[in-house]
Amino acid sequence: MKEVVAPRSKAAPPGAGLSIQGIGKAFGGLRAVDNCSFDIERGSITGLIGPNGAGKTTLFSIITGFLLPDSGRTILDGVDVTRLATHDLFHRGLVRTFQIPHEFSQLTVLENLMVVPAGQPGENPITAWLNPGLVRKREDQVFHEASKTLAFLGLEKLRDVAAGNLSGGQRKLVELGRAMMSGAGTVLLDEPGAGVNPTLLAELGRMIVRLNRERGTTFCIIEHNMDMITSLCDTVVVMSSGSVLTQGSMSEIKKDERVLAAYLGSSAVEAVR
Repeated sequence: MKEVVAPRSKAAPPGAGLSIQGIGKAFGGLRAVDNCSFDIERGSITGLIGPNGAGKTTLFSIITGFLLPDSGRTILDGVDVTRLATHDLFHRGLVRTFQIPHEFSQLTVLENLMVVPAGQPGENPITAWLNPGLVRKREDQVFHEASKTLAFLGLEKLRDVAAGNLSGGQRKLVELGRAMMSGAGTVLLDEPGAGVNPTLLAELGRMIVRLNRERGTTFCIIEHNMDMITSLCDTVVVMSSGSVLTQGSMSEIKKDERVLAAYLGSSAVEAVR
């Protein structure tokens, strides 16, 4: 298969690792995303919040190639990647997780991590037959990296447990581990705190901060847990009705009456004045 080569763009701001520019998407008469634009700084942790139906998950699906936009474009590290397929974006270091984890439930935790790295020679039957030494060497490397990832996440004791038998919070950690194994520089997390108990949620937050500080991983996080967003995020983007309503620090966001109106309705805001 011929590699897809995306054109260079001169329009992305210098510090933007990921630039969302005028993205729009409609399903019939419903505009799920409407001229949505914002930048995610390289090396930052950005929160993406808004009421249910604001278009956040649809936007994630467009950014990561699961859906094509009707308009607009996505710029990753200066390259227009708007219409690249999910696997091409994976190779360019852009991955996402899901609100409901998509692990291989019958595989062990260790195996879930080991299947992630692309281009393993054992995937090619001819290479596996003619050069088994190369296959074993690469498998040993992947095993070592997966073991280090499990240690980083504190999941060593669960390495041989089938992923389908894990708790919701443990499955979220495995998803984060799979993102680590991909070597992605930019990770989009869709409600990592959903269904996670407070202890594991705190651990998940610590892992995100460590990856950001130690590896420079850029994160964008959809989350309804405002305590998590406040503790993790440098910048918060608020979506409403498919568009960006406002963005800034969490302290600025909390003072914005438009945000309260989007969540509660303008009549509710008037009632509490």
